[in-house]
Amino acid sequence: MRETSVPAVYSAPDKGNRSAGAAESSRAWLARSLAAVWHPCTQMKQHESLPLVPIARGDGAWLFDFDGRRYLDGVSSWWVNLFGHANPRIRSAIVAQLDELEHVMLAGFTHQPVVELSERLAALAPGNLGHAFYGSDGAAATEIALKMAFHYWKNLGRFSKKTYVSLAGSYHGETLGALAVTDVAIFRDTYAPLLNRNLTVPSPDARGAVGGESARDVAVRAANALEAHLAQHHETIAAFIVEPLVQGAAGMAMHDPHFLTLARELCTRYDVLLIADEIMTGFGRTGTMFACDAAGIAPDLMCLSKGITGGYLPLSCVLSTDAIYAAFYADAPERGFLHSHSYTGNPLACAAALAVLDIFRHDDVLASNEMKAERWTQIASPLAAHPKVRAFRHRGMIWAFEVDTDRNDFARWCFAEGIARELLLRPIGHTVYFMPPYILSDDEFALLCERTREIVDQA
Repeated sequence: MRETSVPAVYSAPDKGNRSAGAAESSRAWLARSLAAVWHPCTQMKQHESLPLVPIARGDGAWLFDFDGRRYLDGVSSWWVNLFGHANPRIRSAIVAQLDELEHVMLAGFTHQPVVELSERLAALAPGNLGHAFYGSDGAAATEIALKMAFHYWKNLGRFSKKTYVSLAGSYHGETLGALAVTDVAIFRDTYAPLLNRNLTVPSPDARGAVGGESARDVAVRAANALEAHLAQHHETIAAFIVEPLVQGAAGMAMHDPHFLTLARELCTRYDVLLIADEIMTGFGRTGTMFACDAAGIAPDLMCLSKGITGGYLPLSCVLSTDAIYAAFYADAPERGFLHSHSYTGNPLACAAALAVLDIFRHDDVLASNEMKAERWTQIASPLAAHPKVRAFRHRGMIWAFEVDTDRNDFARWCFAEGIARELLLRPIGHTVYFMPPYILSDDEFALLCERTREIVDQA
């Protein structure tokens, strides 16, 4: 199946002897995993020809298997790892918290890490997002925000406002509520009979420019379509949910910040809540702390997860405006937001998140990332100029492009080619993207670009 003379695995320097015992251990873990684990987002039968990659440990931007082979984590382990694997500061914060309190339910109780994290997130977030409600992952945050939006309007006596609008190509998670506002067919269509019906409006994806349009022109055109929809249906719409600046599962579709400015104005005008899904875009990934900051707007509800703990522990959060919180504050229990998760606001996860915020502040991460992004974009210029590369684009600490190839199995093939070259890549269709940990060195980013260029050569 391979179409390149590159050896199956690069030899990694300074890894010592690879013993037969280590190889046996690796094979054993593969067999045990296939026998016992149902892996996510996977047709398991494909692992008959594309083996799982067993990971024993991580260090910085690198992951290591049981044989000592290394892989550069070019996608931050599904977009969660900000400051590298085995980060000593985050680890120390978790260990310290272990000595104090591992967990207590947040219904009827509270604790120091969750209070401090809520205060600091409110201070960092745009607008008056003064109250934090916690879950465990991104899809849970979406569910919380959707339920909150519906219940808010119900508490105000606006019972007809119970549908949602999202962008074409949107992705907000794979639980049933989140899937109902997701517009990626491979995730949604099988479960369509179970989903509430909601509507999509055209995406401001700059790749959709026609007739000499700029990215801003596409943003305006998409906002006009949103306005037409809200004008007609606003009495029944609870919220518009959007991935600000970058739609991840749509192939890193990037849009001009002006779309967010216009969307905020339209939602205010037509009495529709604006939900910003910052699960992937938050915590510096798009260049500012939150993607909404680039447009100077504040949503009514903001969903956070992924990088919030630096990739260490599951945690998600929905920040709400004080006005939304006030609509639930009443004597009647049924007016309260009676939503819960067993591990809501887990102290260990909150301690990790606080350590992440400390790193942002003490290391001036946003300013450092801005300089890195400029250098790394220059390093990537030979790849951007490759004749098979289309629509090379960059936003903050995300780089993406399409590969001109007729391979139907490109994503799976590219993943395998990356593993053979010590790279962890996870293309979306024909879109290759880099979303590395922020601690990557210039040399490591150059290696990522050069070996990806080798893959593109063979596509």
